[in-house]
Amino acid sequence: MMRRLTGYVLPGALVTVPLLLALAGPLVASGDTAKDVPFSLGGGHWLGTDFVGRDVWNEVLLGGRSLILIAVAATACTYLAAVPVGLAAGMTRNRVLDEVLMRPLDLLLAVPSMLMLLLLVSIAPHSPWVLAAVVALINIPDVVRISRAAALALSARPAVEAMRLQGESRIRIGLGYVARSMRRTLAADLGTRFTGATYLVASASFLGVGISPQAGDWAAMVDRNRGGLFVQPWAVVVPALLIVMLAVGVNLLFDRILRAEAR
Repeated sequence: MMRRLTGYVLPGALVTVPLLLALAGPLVASGDTAKDVPFSLGGGHWLGTDFVGRDVWNEVLLGGRSLILIAVAATACTYLAAVPVGLAAGMTRNRVLDEVLMRPLDLLLAVPSMLMLLLLVSIAPHSPWVLAAVVALINIPDVVRISRAAALALSARPAVEAMRLQGESRIRIGLGYVARSMRRTLAADLGTRFTGATYLVASASFLGVGISPQAGDWAAMVDRNRGGLFVQPWAVVVPALLIVMLAVGVNLLFDRILRAEAR
């Protein structure tokens, strides 16, 4: 038991640190907007100052919530929209319906995700929720295909055929058996999907699209302070490290959970 718990220490720590800073940071951050010398070290700023002289530690405390909330919202919207479509496509015996559901998504898959992100956010209003919707739209085709593949395999099982012979409705079979049996497949994809959503949101912030230019988050900090990387590295290294810790930690945590369930 102790050995199993020990395996969660590293991924738990990697996830907890950025989450704690993101959720509790705005509550303890200073409201002081005074500016000092840009890209300076010391002077009462233990992580130095950024490109306009603001305290880097204070900006770190304020910059994580929007990034994580948008990534979580985008991931949740992805699965809420994609899983029902994939389940319907995987369980239907109507080839025409399957083609109608899947072929438009194949067209979306043909467009590189970063190109689609730039195209969509450039014509959409600057809003964190619009950015979450765009990231969800980019991820939906992949999750639909994963859900469809899982549903196809599960619907071919003898248990499903037995339920059909007993007169069970298609909805009951789909939700009561197939959807429940897809949990492990979807859980295995969830960590990677959240990481991908985080990087897409961070990329949009880094490129200055999809959110208000005045909005600040860890990715925007990396972008705005990269010019002083060799003068004051903490303004870039700390927010970049927090993004990497969150992404790696989530993947390791889900991987550990799936291994524990398989035993």
